[in-house]
Amino acid sequence: MQPKIKLSRLRDIGWSHWDPIGLLAKGDEWDHKPFADEYDSYLMQAASRLRRNEPVAEVVDYLVWVESERMGLGTRSDQREKIEALVAAIKDDEELWTSG
Repeated sequence: MQPKIKLSRLRDIGWSHWDPIGLLAKGDEWDHKPFADEYDSYLMQAASRLRRNEPVAEVVDYLVWVESERMGLGTRSDQREKIEALVAAIKDDEELWTSG
């Protein structure tokens, strides 16, 4: 049986590191918000790529592209650094995947 991602854990990581369109008020929690799934597809893609051992830099590039091109937000001076922290948090979380 293939391991499955723990979506709530991925959201915890994602929302604590990445909210490019600014949906979550400072100090607020994502849980039970109507937009809780807003970034799921991008975060799941990033986590899956890391699980397949794609280079971290490629996963970072993907999320930079998502933010700047797909979402149309352009670039910021701290963008890459914030996305690198997000990708590191996803990669380093040992409880993100079920044991299968």
